[in-house]
Amino acid sequence: MQQQFRGTGVALITPFQKNEQVDYKALEKIVDYVISNGVDFLVALGTTAETPTLSSEERRDVLACIIDKCAGRTPVVCGIGGNNTAELLKQMKTFDLAKVDGILSVTPYYNKPSQEGLYKHFKAVADATDKRIILYNVPGRTGCNLLPATVIKLANEVSNIRGVKEASGNMAQCMEIVQNRPDNFVILSGDDNLAMAHIAIGMDGVISVAANCFTHDFADMINLSIVGKLDKARKLHYKMLTGIDLLFADGSPAGVKTVMSEMGLCENVLRLPLVPVSAAVKQKIKAFMNN
Repeated sequence: MQQQFRGTGVALITPFQKNEQVDYKALEKIVDYVISNGVDFLVALGTTAETPTLSSEERRDVLACIIDKCAGRTPVVCGIGGNNTAELLKQMKTFDLAKVDGILSVTPYYNKPSQEGLYKHFKAVADATDKRIILYNVPGRTGCNLLPATVIKLANEVSNIRGVKEASGNMAQCMEIVQNRPDNFVILSGDDNLAMAHIAIGMDGVISVAANCFTHDFADMINLSIVGKLDKARKLHYKMLTGIDLLFADGSPAGVKTVMSEMGLCENVLRLPLVPVSAAVKQKIKAFMNN
C-alpha cells in the first residue's frame, strides 16, 4: 500500500446535469482527464463528490461508473464513513467493493466522540471488511480531531488500517504522526495548499480537490516534492496557490466546479445545500485562469 497510495490521489467531483441528475458521461470524461494528466489513484464518494446529497442508489452507480471507466488504470479508493457506527457497518455491505483497492473513512461528525470512541469506531469498521482502510481526519468539517496517539494506536493494532488522510492543517500534529508511524503506514495530505510542505516533512502524497482541474501541474508538484526536487516543486506550488485558495473561497466543491465548467468538463451545478460561487469569486477564478 505504501506504493499503491503514494503520490496524487484525486477526490473526484460528482458532475450533475442542469436538471441536477448525475451526469455519468461527464464523470467518465473527468476520469479519463485526471488519469491522462498524471494522478496516481482515484477517490470516489468523498466530501468533494457531494456524497451526502446522493441517494444510496446513486452512490453505488457513481462508484460503479468510476471503476468501469478507470478499468484498472489506477487504484480506486471508495469513501465510506458516518457517525452511526452500526448503520455504517450495514451500509458497507450494500456496496460492491470487489474492485475497490481501499476505503477512505472519515471521522464521525457532529456527535464529537472521545478518542476511545474514535478508536472503537474505526476498529469496528476495519473488522467489518478485508479492504485496507485510510483514516480521514478533517476536524474543520467534522468537529472532532483524530489525535496522533489514536492514529498510531490504530496503525499498530489493526492490521488493515494502513493510512491516514490528514487535513487538520496542524503541522506539528502531522509531524508527530510521521515521526511515530509504523512501517508501510501511508500519510496523505488533505490540504492542497499545504501538500508540498507536508511531503517535505515526510508525508507520502495527497488526496486532492485541486487535482480535479489543475491536474498536470499538481501531480508534477507532488512527484517533484517526493523525489526532493523542491526548487522545481516550489515554482509549481506558487503558480497554483492563488487558484487553489480560490477553489475554497466559497466552499468546496463550488470552486472546483466553476473551474471545471470553464474547462468544459462539466456543468456548474451543485445540489442544495451547496450553491455555486458568488459572482465576485467567479470573476476572480476566471481572471486567474486567463492569467
